[in-house]
Amino acid sequence: MAVDALDARILRLLLDRPRTSVREYARILGVARGTLQARLDRLERDGVITLAGPRISPAALGHPVLAFVRIEVVQGHLDEVGDALAAVAEIIEAFSVTGGGDLLARVVARDNAHLEDIIQRLTRMPGVVRTRTEIALRERVPHRVLPLVEAVGERSARPEGTGG
Repeated sequence: MAVDALDARILRLLLDRPRTSVREYARILGVARGTLQARLDRLERDGVITLAGPRISPAALGHPVLAFVRIEVVQGHLDEVGDALAAVAEIIEAFSVTGGGDLLARVVARDNAHLEDIIQRLTRMPGVVRTRTEIALRERVPHRVLPLVEAVGERSARPEGTGG
């Protein structure tokens, strides 16, 4: 799906001012409210906008330990292990990956002992061969997409055939 310069401006506003009304977005952008709503609907339908809601801090919920767990799975059991991971509340994301291991899970815990309990639970799951855990010490670059949105918007604003 092609994102044009106006789409990029809309996305930047959504990221910069997530609690603003559609009417206010339209006023800021200088477009009709109907135009803006149609763009938002298309961006959602095309999967560009995938989530609307607050970002919640696991640390503020009493889970300040963040770890990345690589999980090696018995061949042919990836779906079953993925389904089992979904039942563990402390796993906040999991991906199929290439490289060392088959799955990469982002795991939060109350403390290191709790993390060990979670890892032991993972190793007991049918189909799990082994795990490798790396504990995050400090977030250096928080989750972000604004630089990407700006780069896409800049590319779409350039005349056709002008490098970059």
